[in-house]
Amino acid sequence: MAPQKDYYQVLGVADNATPEQIKRAYRRLAKKYHPDANLDDKTSGAKFKELSEANSVLSDAAKRKQYDQLKKYGAFTGGGARRSGGGPSAQQGGGMRFEEMDLGDMGGIGGLGDLFSSIFGGERKRRGGAERGESVETVVSIPLRVAALGGKVPIIVPVTEACPTCGGTGAAPGATLAICGECHGTGNVSFGQGGFSVKRPCPACRGRGRVASQRCGTCAGAGDVRVEKRVMITVPPGTDNGSKIRLKGQGPRGSGGAEAGDLVVNFQVEPDRFFSREGMDVSCAVTINVAQAILGTKLKVRTLDGKHVVLRIPPGTQPGRKFRIKGQGVEKGGVRGDQLVEIGVDIPAKLTEEQEAFVRKFAEAAGLKH
Repeated sequence: MAPQKDYYQVLGVADNATPEQIKRAYRRLAKKYHPDANLDDKTSGAKFKELSEANSVLSDAAKRKQYDQLKKYGAFTGGGARRSGGGPSAQQGGGMRFEEMDLGDMGGIGGLGDLFSSIFGGERKRRGGAERGESVETVVSIPLRVAALGGKVPIIVPVTEACPTCGGTGAAPGATLAICGECHGTGNVSFGQGGFSVKRPCPACRGRGRVASQRCGTCAGAGDVRVEKRVMITVPPGTDNGSKIRLKGQGPRGSGGAEAGDLVVNFQVEPDRFFSREGMDVSCAVTINVAQAILGTKLKVRTLDGKHVVLRIPPGTQPGRKFRIKGQGVEKGGVRGDQLVEIGVDIPAKLTEEQEAFVRKFAEAAGLKH
């Protein structure tokens, strides 16, 4: 649907409505106009779709910000943009004028082109049929140690690249290229959306402006092929579960010479059998025997770096006591947390008669009840 109506009016909320107010308004109206609840009302489907579109924009903080900017410029009215005679389309009641818009032209106005792109579908386009590659997302599992201290990990990403046979032209070897009759060599065509005319890459020539007398057999005329790309990524120290990084130009290639898209990496931190994370600190558990707890001992404790630190356990250490090893935790922003070591005491489940007699004698000497 073209952005013809005020989404705030669609949901019946004020322009400064809170996210919770928007959510409540949408739920109430969606329940009222849901097609399953209005089988005899043919208009409920369109109304429900309109509500969903309004909610999808206003419930997303980034899209709402862009929408509000467009609204400020006068791009939306209750009746939408309309044609004025044979000339440019004039917005009803004044405001901006639109004749033919390339979504790429909107990019410099505070990122407003992103919202138009999301409403009309697809990525923001460039002039001449060139199209920037799409951004792709992938999930990468990393060990806790790498997440805490940082490091490099290789990943395999499926992307589109120029066909090795035709070099991206879509033409078979020896074929001729002629000006596309659909777009007349411009690489794009215009589609009407309400009062707007939006440029899109020409479907006949795929935005190239030229058509081949014979299609490439390797890519079937598409000009690109799907391949698996190996990328070495750097994991920042202190990476949390769900953290993201964006690698510019590491995604699928663009068409018509446009730049490649981005690769968005979502990190998933794998559980560790020894360590667990608590903010900037890491914790682990070490078990000692009764004699070590009573008399004290020295332990070698493994750290995130794979090294060992000698930890002194004083006499009379109780189960559950924690010891802190400074500077052996998560590193972030040049600061590193600590490692917490929790002590457990292994108490024998069974004793021999000799051992039991020894313990009783010890208990009596220490004045312990049993």
